[in-house]
Amino acid sequence: MSPRRPAQTQTPEPTEAELEVLRVLWQQGDSTVRQVHEVLSRDNPVAYTTVLTTLQIMHQKGLVKRDASERAHVYASALSQRRVQKRFLGKLLHRVFEDSSAELVMQALGSGKPASQEELAMIRARLNELEEQNK
Repeated sequence: MSPRRPAQTQTPEPTEAELEVLRVLWQQGDSTVRQVHEVLSRDNPVAYTTVLTTLQIMHQKGLVKRDASERAHVYASALSQRRVQKRFLGKLLHRVFEDSSAELVMQALGSGKPASQEELAMIRARLNELEEQNK
C-alpha cells in the first residue's frame, strides 16, 4: 500500500484569464459579475457567461470569495496582489534567472518602457534600504 499524499494547501496558480479578473477585483474592490464584465469588456469584448463561469471556477479553486447574500453575488479576491506577484516572481526568478535578483532587475530595467523618475527614485530608496541592512 502506497503512502497517502498530503492534501495540497496552497491555492492554485491563476491562469491568464483569472489574472485579468483578479486585476479588476484588486482595482475596483468587491464586484458583481456584471461589474467585472463591464471592466473587462472595455478593452476586449468578452461574453458575460464567460466572466460568470470564470468567477465560478475561481471560487471553486479558492481564488475568490463570494457573498451570496444578495441576488447578485458579489466577488472579492481571496489573494492579495502582492502575494500573487511574489509567487509569480519567485518562479520566474528561479526558472529564468537562476535565482539572480540582479540579473532580473537588470533585464527589467533594460527592456520595455524606460522607468520614470518616480520609479527610479523608488528603486534607489529600496537599494539604500538594502545597503543599510547589509552594513
